Amino acid sequence: MTRTTTPSVHEVSPVIPLASRTTDLVGSMIDSSTSLLAAQSHDIVRFAMGSPADEAVPVAEFRRIAGEVLDNSSFTYGATEGEPRLLELLVEQLATTPDPSALERLVITTGGMQGLDLAGKLFIDPGDLVVTESPTYTNGSATALSYGAELLEIPVDEEGMQVDTLEEAVRRAGRTPKAIYTIPTFQNPSGVTLSEDRRRELLRLAHRWGAVIIDDDPYGLLRFAGREVPTFQTLSRHDPLVFSVRTFSKILAPGWRVGWVDADPSLRQLLINGKQAMDTCTNVPNQHVLAEYISRGGLDDHLARLRVLYRERKNAMVDALTRHLGDAVSATDPEGGFFLWVTLRNEFGGVDTRELFEVALADGVAFIPGPALSPSGGFTDAMRLCFASSTPERIDEGVRRLARSLEKMVAGRG
Repeated sequence: MTRTTTPSVHEVSPVIPLASRTTDLVGSMIDSSTSLLAAQSHDIVRFAMGSPADEAVPVAEFRRIAGEVLDNSSFTYGATEGEPRLLELLVEQLATTPDPSALERLVITTGGMQGLDLAGKLFIDPGDLVVTESPTYTNGSATALSYGAELLEIPVDEEGMQVDTLEEAVRRAGRTPKAIYTIPTFQNPSGVTLSEDRRRELLRLAHRWGAVIIDDDPYGLLRFAGREVPTFQTLSRHDPLVFSVRTFSKILAPGWRVGWVDADPSLRQLLINGKQAMDTCTNVPNQHVLAEYISRGGLDDHLARLRVLYRERKNAMVDALTRHLGDAVSATDPEGGFFLWVTLRNEFGGVDTRELFEVALADGVAFIPGPALSPSGGFTDAMRLCFASSTPERIDEGVRRLARSLEKMVAGRG
């Protein structure tokens, strides 16, 4: 008698039924650099991750406050829109800035990235045209892609997005954008700031097209030179087409994962609905610690210290680039924020920074190559350097190592 057997589940190799959107889920070299660097055993000067300096985080105060607050903190679910005390204190804090707000406009988020994801949920349908700067923060553009957007990249110069080219680019695209994604102040990765005239023109175009401006501004409170440029909220107070994404990550600590969005009150319930489909609420104990920190009045003094610290480090990086690389590179000279955008020239002009990354990592310095900050993979001759997280001495050493790596690559081509 012939015996038949049924294959076990371990002998079957089914095709996993992925959603079509998975083809648009783009990973982040920026975020992946954290794991990559953690795996290295040699000394590395870290210009890659856009993170505050360890010594700039008020760790001792956070620990003191956490020890007091967590004894009485709730460890259950919280209100999706945010803990009431944090929201009230945030309104008070924002009243001292160019962007005062109101409770009905604010929703606490799990970092700035959740704010960008909520913008994607609310505004982007598959096939929608979304304008983005080029280069840009590709975690932001990747969020738009994950909702099925088609990206229209607009170049950046020393005054930010080249808004004067936007109208013609849209005409060539044959349809108007649904959203315009911009990092207007101390842009990531270039460090440049969108001029007031261009902000006004972008607002005009947004209203003409009925497009939402996704105003991503993690760095606006970190101006250490130059004059303030009016924000979109200042230029067009409570404009329903301006959706502002903010975060405590750059001004306090990214590990808290607490940010907020400032949007038209008519969107608040939609934001709550969208967030409830993600994480129900932002970490409640973290919100309580941050609320207590703000209530003690230390945030303004902390920001003042950061501005002094980051001015010194930006100047140190500009000086180090001049000293070690001279006219072989050009670099932006930001008035705030975290980043310089460096472009290779002259004898190094033909070097691909993706290849340079591997050599430089072995030589003990890390950065983000230009193509990682371009949805279309451009800027092979450029890189983003973060000055915020290294001391002036480490900055000089890191740029010296970078110059050595470039010289190796040029010698190897010969």
